[in-house]
Amino acid sequence: MTLQQEIVGNAMQMAVVSLGPGQTVYCEAGKFLFKTTNVTMETRLSGPSGSGGGAQQPGAGGGMGGMLRQAMGTAMQVGQRALAGESLAFQYFTSTGGEGTVGFAGVLPGEMRALELDGTRAWFAEKDAFVAAESTVDFGIAFRGGRTGMSGGEGFVLEKFTGRGTVIIAGAGNFIDLNPADFGGRIEVDTGCVVAFEEGIRYGVQRVGGLNRQGIMNAVFGGEGLSLATLEGDGRVILQSLTIESLANALKKAQGGDKQGPTGGLFSTHTG
Repeated sequence: MTLQQEIVGNAMQMAVVSLGPGQTVYCEAGKFLFKTTNVTMETRLSGPSGSGGGAQQPGAGGGMGGMLRQAMGTAMQVGQRALAGESLAFQYFTSTGGEGTVGFAGVLPGEMRALELDGTRAWFAEKDAFVAAESTVDFGIAFRGGRTGMSGGEGFVLEKFTGRGTVIIAGAGNFIDLNPADFGGRIEVDTGCVVAFEEGIRYGVQRVGGLNRQGIMNAVFGGEGLSLATLEGDGRVILQSLTIESLANALKKAQGGDKQGPTGGLFSTHTG
Protein backbone atom coordinates (compact mmCIF):
# COMPACT_ATOMS: atom_id res chain seq x y z
CA MET A 1 0.00 0.00 0.00
CA THR A 2 1.45 3.37 -1.00
CA LEU A 3 1.78 5.85 1.83
CA GLN A 4 -0.80 8.61 1.42
CA GLN A 5 0.87 11.85 2.49
CA GLU A 6 0.69 15.58 1.88
CA ILE A 7 3.50 18.05 2.50
CA VAL A 8 2.11 21.40 3.65
CA GLY A 9 3.52 24.75 4.72
CA ASN A 10 6.21 27.04 3.37
CA ALA A 11 9.14 28.15 5.51
CA MET A 12 8.76 25.21 7.92
CA GLN A 13 7.00 22.37 6.16
CA MET A 14 5.28 19.37 7.70
CA ALA A 15 4.10 16.03 6.36
CA VAL A 16 0.53 14.93 7.10
CA VAL A 17 0.25 11.16 6.62
CA SER A 18 -3.04 9.28 6.18
CA LEU A 19 -2.80 5.67 7.36
CA GLY A 20 -5.08 2.88 6.20
CA PRO A 21 -6.38 0.30 8.70
CA GLY A 22 -3.40 -1.61 10.11
CA GLN A 23 -0.85 0.45 8.15
CA THR A 24 2.35 1.43 9.99
CA VAL A 25 4.73 4.35 9.56
CA TYR A 26 7.84 4.99 11.65
CA CYS A 27 9.90 8.10 12.37
CA GLU A 28 13.08 9.12 14.09
CA ALA A 29 12.52 10.21 17.67
CA GLY A 30 11.80 13.94 17.82
CA LYS A 31 10.12 14.25 14.39
CA PHE A 32 6.52 13.47 15.53
CA LEU A 33 3.99 16.34 15.71
CA PHE A 34 0.44 15.00 16.19
CA LYS A 35 -1.83 11.99 15.63
CA THR A 36 -5.48 11.01 15.80
CA THR A 37 -6.61 8.97 18.80
CA ASN A 38 -7.02 5.73 16.82
CA VAL A 39 -3.31 5.68 15.94
CA THR A 40 -1.13 3.78 18.41
CA MET A 41 2.43 4.89 19.17
CA GLU A 42 5.25 2.54 20.17
CA THR A 43 8.94 3.38 20.73
CA ARG A 44 11.52 0.71 19.83
CA LEU A 45 15.28 0.49 19.53
CA SER A 46 14.99 -1.77 16.48
CA GLY A 47 14.36 -0.78 12.89
CA PRO A 48 11.41 -2.12 10.87
CA SER A 49 11.08 -5.88 10.35
CA GLY A 50 13.02 -5.74 7.09
CA SER A 51 16.06 -4.43 8.97
CA GLY A 52 16.23 -7.16 11.54
CA GLY A 53 13.99 -5.58 14.14
CA GLY A 54 10.34 -6.03 14.98
CA ALA A 55 9.14 -9.23 13.31
CA GLN A 56 11.28 -12.35 13.15
CA GLN A 57 13.16 -12.82 9.91
CA PRO A 58 12.58 -15.82 7.67
CA GLY A 59 15.13 -18.50 8.44
CA ALA A 60 16.14 -16.82 11.70
CA GLY A 61 14.88 -19.80 13.67
CA GLY A 62 12.86 -19.80 16.86
CA GLY A 63 13.68 -20.40 20.48
CA MET A 64 16.58 -18.92 22.40
CA GLY A 65 18.89 -18.91 19.34
CA GLY A 66 16.47 -16.85 17.28
CA MET A 67 15.92 -14.41 20.14
CA LEU A 68 19.67 -14.04 20.62
CA ARG A 69 20.27 -13.36 16.92
CA GLN A 70 17.47 -10.80 16.91
CA ALA A 71 18.89 -9.10 20.02
CA MET A 72 22.37 -8.99 18.47
CA GLY A 73 20.95 -7.52 15.26
CA THR A 74 19.18 -4.80 17.24
CA ALA A 75 22.35 -4.05 19.22
CA MET A 76 24.32 -3.66 15.99
CA GLN A 77 21.70 -1.25 14.61
CA VAL A 78 21.75 0.83 17.80
CA GLY A 79 25.57 0.82 17.82
CA GLN A 80 25.70 2.08 14.24
CA ARG A 81 23.22 4.85 14.95
CA ALA A 82 25.09 5.87 18.11
CA LEU A 83 28.38 6.00 16.17
CA ALA A 84 26.73 8.16 13.53
CA GLY A 85 25.19 10.51 16.12
CA GLU A 86 21.65 9.50 15.16
CA SER A 87 18.66 8.98 17.44
CA LEU A 88 18.85 5.62 19.21
CA ALA A 89 15.13 4.88 18.93
CA PHE A 90 12.32 4.89 16.38
CA GLN A 91 8.66 5.66 17.00
CA TYR A 92 6.09 3.45 15.23
CA PHE A 93 2.53 4.57 14.46
CA THR A 94 -0.19 2.11 13.45
CA SER A 95 -3.79 2.90 12.59
CA THR A 96 -6.39 0.79 14.40
CA GLY A 97 -10.14 0.77 13.88
CA GLY A 98 -10.17 2.64 10.58
CA GLU A 99 -8.10 5.33 8.90
CA GLY A 100 -5.79 7.51 10.98
CA THR A 101 -3.66 10.63 10.58
CA VAL A 102 -0.13 11.44 11.79
CA GLY A 103 1.93 14.62 11.38
CA PHE A 104 5.73 14.88 11.15
CA ALA A 105 8.29 17.65 10.63
CA GLY A 106 12.02 18.22 10.42
CA VAL A 107 14.03 20.24 12.92
CA LEU A 108 15.15 23.19 10.74
CA PRO A 109 13.28 25.77 8.64
CA GLY A 110 13.14 24.33 5.14
CA GLU A 111 11.56 21.88 2.73
CA MET A 112 10.48 18.28 2.91
CA ARG A 113 10.39 15.69 0.15
CA ALA A 114 8.68 12.30 -0.26
CA LEU A 115 10.84 9.75 -2.11
CA GLU A 116 9.32 6.63 -3.66
CA LEU A 117 11.49 3.50 -3.50
CA ASP A 118 10.68 0.68 -5.93
CA GLY A 119 13.21 -1.83 -4.59
CA THR A 120 15.73 -1.37 -7.41
CA ARG A 121 17.68 1.66 -6.15
CA ALA A 122 18.63 2.77 -2.68
CA TRP A 123 18.69 6.40 -1.58
CA PHE A 124 21.35 8.07 0.55
CA ALA A 125 20.73 11.17 2.66
CA GLU A 126 22.66 13.48 4.96
CA LYS A 127 22.66 12.75 8.68
CA ASP A 128 19.39 13.87 10.35
CA ALA A 129 17.53 14.21 7.01
CA PHE A 130 15.25 11.24 7.76
CA VAL A 131 11.79 12.14 9.03
CA ALA A 132 9.47 9.16 8.50
CA ALA A 133 8.88 6.12 6.29
CA GLU A 134 6.60 3.17 5.67
CA SER A 135 7.47 0.05 7.61
CA THR A 136 8.45 -1.56 4.28
CA VAL A 137 11.40 0.86 3.96
CA ASP A 138 14.63 -0.13 5.72
CA PHE A 139 16.79 2.47 7.46
CA GLY A 140 20.56 1.98 7.66
CA ILE A 141 23.85 3.85 8.07
CA ALA A 142 26.45 4.17 5.31
CA PHE A 143 29.95 5.62 5.41
CA ARG A 144 31.13 7.48 2.31
CA GLY A 145 33.99 9.76 1.33
CA GLY A 146 37.05 7.76 2.40
CA ARG A 147 39.86 9.40 4.35
CA THR A 148 39.06 12.85 3.01
CA GLY A 149 35.45 12.34 4.00
CA MET A 150 36.53 11.63 7.58
CA SER A 151 38.49 14.88 7.70
CA GLY A 152 35.71 16.75 5.89
CA GLY A 153 33.19 15.79 8.54
CA GLU A 154 29.88 16.52 6.79
CA GLY A 155 28.73 13.80 4.46
CA PHE A 156 31.01 11.05 5.77
CA VAL A 157 28.11 9.48 7.69
CA LEU A 158 25.01 9.02 5.54
CA GLU A 159 21.58 7.54 6.03
CA LYS A 160 20.65 4.72 3.63
CA PHE A 161 17.11 3.75 2.62
CA THR A 162 16.28 0.49 0.85
CA GLY A 163 13.20 -1.59 0.16
CA ARG A 164 9.86 -0.48 -1.29
CA GLY A 165 7.65 2.36 -0.21
CA THR A 166 7.70 6.03 0.74
CA VAL A 167 10.39 7.76 2.78
CA ILE A 168 10.08 11.41 3.82
CA ILE A 169 13.20 13.55 4.25
CA ALA A 170 13.74 17.16 5.33
CA GLY A 171 16.45 19.78 4.82
CA ALA A 172 17.21 23.45 5.41
CA GLY A 173 16.20 26.30 3.11
CA ASN A 174 14.99 25.46 -0.38
CA PHE A 175 15.67 22.33 -2.44
CA ILE A 176 16.98 22.02 -5.97
CA ASP A 177 17.00 18.76 -7.97
CA LEU A 178 20.01 18.16 -10.24
CA ASN A 179 21.50 15.35 -12.30
CA PRO A 180 25.30 15.45 -12.64
CA ALA A 181 24.88 13.91 -16.13
CA ASP A 182 23.34 17.23 -17.25
CA PHE A 183 26.52 19.07 -16.19
CA GLY A 184 29.24 16.98 -17.78
CA GLY A 185 28.82 14.08 -15.35
CA ARG A 186 30.19 15.78 -12.22
CA ILE A 187 29.26 18.59 -9.83
CA GLU A 188 31.15 19.98 -6.82
CA VAL A 189 29.19 21.44 -3.91
CA ASP A 190 29.61 22.63 -0.34
CA THR A 191 29.61 19.49 1.83
CA GLY A 192 26.73 20.87 3.88
CA CYS A 193 24.47 21.39 0.82
CA VAL A 194 23.93 17.71 0.00
CA VAL A 195 20.52 16.47 1.16
CA ALA A 196 20.09 13.16 -0.71
CA PHE A 197 21.06 11.23 -3.85
CA GLU A 198 20.16 8.01 -5.62
CA GLU A 199 22.25 4.87 -5.58
CA GLY A 200 24.54 4.95 -8.62
CA ILE A 201 25.76 8.45 -7.88
CA ARG A 202 29.42 8.35 -6.81
CA TYR A 203 29.91 10.51 -3.74
CA GLY A 204 33.29 11.77 -2.56
CA VAL A 205 35.00 14.56 -0.68
CA GLN A 206 37.98 16.43 -2.15
CA ARG A 207 40.29 19.15 -0.93
CA VAL A 208 39.71 22.69 -2.17
CA GLY A 209 42.60 23.45 -4.54
CA GLY A 210 46.21 22.43 -4.09
CA LEU A 211 48.85 23.48 -1.62
CA ASN A 212 49.56 26.68 -3.52
CA ARG A 213 48.73 30.34 -3.02
CA GLN A 214 45.26 30.18 -4.59
CA GLY A 215 44.39 26.93 -2.81
CA ILE A 216 45.29 28.47 0.53
CA MET A 217 43.29 31.62 -0.30
CA ASN A 218 40.25 29.48 -1.15
CA ALA A 219 40.50 27.53 2.10
CA VAL A 220 41.27 30.46 4.40
CA PHE A 221 39.11 33.25 2.99
CA GLY A 222 36.53 31.43 0.86
CA GLY A 223 34.47 30.23 3.81
CA GLU A 224 34.36 26.62 2.58
CA GLY A 225 37.21 25.24 4.69
CA LEU A 226 39.38 22.56 3.10
CA SER A 227 36.80 20.26 1.47
CA LEU A 228 34.12 20.08 -1.21
CA ALA A 229 31.70 17.25 -1.94
CA THR A 230 31.80 15.67 -5.40
CA LEU A 231 28.82 13.94 -7.04
CA GLU A 232 29.34 11.98 -10.25
CA GLY A 233 27.19 9.82 -12.49
CA ASP A 234 23.64 9.72 -13.79
CA GLY A 235 20.91 10.02 -11.19
CA ARG A 236 18.88 12.33 -9.02
CA VAL A 237 20.59 14.62 -6.51
CA ILE A 238 18.81 16.91 -4.03
CA LEU A 239 20.69 19.95 -2.67
CA GLN A 240 19.65 22.49 -0.04
CA SER A 241 20.21 26.25 -0.07
CA LEU A 242 20.96 26.58 3.65
CA THR A 243 23.68 24.74 5.57
CA ILE A 244 23.57 24.10 9.31
CA GLU A 245 26.98 25.75 9.70
CA SER A 246 25.89 28.95 7.95
CA LEU A 247 22.69 29.07 10.04
CA ALA A 248 24.71 28.60 13.24
CA ASN A 249 27.15 31.35 12.23
CA ALA A 250 24.29 33.73 11.39
CA LEU A 251 22.70 33.12 14.80
CA LYS A 252 26.03 33.64 16.57
CA LYS A 253 26.56 36.88 14.68
CA ALA A 254 23.06 38.09 15.54
CA GLN A 255 23.86 37.47 19.20
CA GLY A 256 26.84 39.80 18.96
CA GLY A 257 29.68 37.42 18.19
CA ASP A 258 30.83 36.49 14.69
CA LYS A 259 32.41 33.15 15.56
CA GLN A 260 33.50 32.46 12.00
CA GLY A 261 35.68 35.54 11.86
CA PRO A 262 37.19 37.31 8.86
CA THR A 263 39.08 34.27 7.60
CA GLY A 264 36.07 32.09 6.79
CA GLY A 265 35.67 28.41 7.59
CA LEU A 266 39.26 27.24 8.13
CA PHE A 267 40.01 29.33 11.21
CA SER A 268 36.48 29.38 12.60
CA THR A 269 36.41 29.90 16.35
CA HIS A 270 33.00 28.22 16.66
CA THR A 271 33.15 25.64 19.44
CA GLY A 272 29.46 24.91 19.97
